[in-house]
Amino acid sequence: MKNNILNQETNNFSIKKFDWASIQAEMRNKFGKDIYESWIRKIEFINEFNDYILISVSTRFIRDWITSRYLDQILQIVKSNKKNINRIEFVIRSQENNEKDLSNQKKHEDFDHEKISFIKNSYLQYNRIDPNKNFDNFILGSSNKLAFEASKKVSNDISHYNPLYIYGGVGMGKTHLLNSIGLSLKDKNKVMLIPAERFMYQFVRSIKLNEMVKFKEYFRNTDILLIDDIQFMNGKEAMQEEFFHTFNALLDKGSQIIVSADRAPNKLSRIQDRIKSRFSGGLVVDIQSPDYDLRYKIIKKKAEELRVFYSDQFKISNDVQKFISSEIRTNIRELTGALNRIVSYSRIYNKTVNLSEAKIILRDLLNLTENKVTIDLIQSIVCRFFKISKNEMLSPRRSRYLVRPRQTAIYLTKILTSKSLPEIGKEFSNRDHTTIIHSVKTIEKLIKNDSELSNSVESLKNKILYNKDNEI
Repeated sequence: MKNNILNQETNNFSIKKFDWASIQAEMRNKFGKDIYESWIRKIEFINEFNDYILISVSTRFIRDWITSRYLDQILQIVKSNKKNINRIEFVIRSQENNEKDLSNQKKHEDFDHEKISFIKNSYLQYNRIDPNKNFDNFILGSSNKLAFEASKKVSNDISHYNPLYIYGGVGMGKTHLLNSIGLSLKDKNKVMLIPAERFMYQFVRSIKLNEMVKFKEYFRNTDILLIDDIQFMNGKEAMQEEFFHTFNALLDKGSQIIVSADRAPNKLSRIQDRIKSRFSGGLVVDIQSPDYDLRYKIIKKKAEELRVFYSDQFKISNDVQKFISSEIRTNIRELTGALNRIVSYSRIYNKTVNLSEAKIILRDLLNLTENKVTIDLIQSIVCRFFKISKNEMLSPRRSRYLVRPRQTAIYLTKILTSKSLPEIGKEFSNRDHTTIIHSVKTIEKLIKNDSELSNSVESLKNKILYNKDNEI
């Protein structure tokens, strides 16, 4: 299907492609060799369209990591080569999907016989049901059990609950449930899965192209309509009018409607009262914040999946898994994001992350604000640990009993704060930045071979960050 989509888009836009090789070279210079080889080199350029480019990576994990860490900078590099580009879209490539796409390509070419309906001529197809998000791999807990059971019921008995309205905070699994419903029904029904933002885009586009008849046909002839994040329809009166009539038309013909949002129907702002009334007339279920047991089950499951994928290249200790489950309480997406950080650190440095390191890696998620960690605090704690005065540490003397504490303090300052090398040098009696670099590299090398120094550094980290003397 991807090949068909790409061919279709290429016909719509005939634009001279820019030099991806030169952009790769710029990214290598920008991010450095290690980051480039670990992440950026995995990107493959697919095509360029009117105002965006389409790229691919091999896994969703890589896509999410690149998106959260480097996408803004990559976009700036791309824009410097082509000013009209204002966004980047991803597709996930895999051998299994490619084989499936080739075998189904002929089927997808004929819109009238396609079970999963979609808007033709859109610049990117958003009606993609993800086979990786199904009921079997939805992790169940007390906070989401009602929403899960309702979704299963709808999948077995269409129109029993109509509409089904699922609401909850960001990253709680609403999209996973919508996708699971669509996946279970797509073989025997015409399914439309679309974000509310995409519905708006198609509505505006249809008005501009004078294609409202087609728009109505696409949306009113579906058997299952799943709309994600309905709260984004707020304030668009003309579009809400069309949605209301589409909603009624689908109910009249016995189609199933499933809607997700981040709040209850009566809490939706700038949505017509009659639409909120229709939502409230069906089954309204919420997904609550995950409790500890559910968070731990999710972390265990994700860790096992990643371990299989990376062939035992890393190991996450049970203590670290419990720590993440205990401390990251906001939502499931942030929980898996924290796990991804630990995994990446483990793979990059080829080591098992201990509890102390996990706290440092996740310190922004744990609300350990950096302004609590000052260079003065680091210097004071290191001096007390090594039983020297601060004047001795900052002096130009190069006695061995002073050099190691000084280098340790500089190393901790570098990893626990965002201060630049010149700023650190200034706080250590105006030492040159080359001295700072040498100190950091020296400690990094020593802690790999000197277990006593390694334990001392870990103890100092815990004392600085958490005011604890011994937690390694």
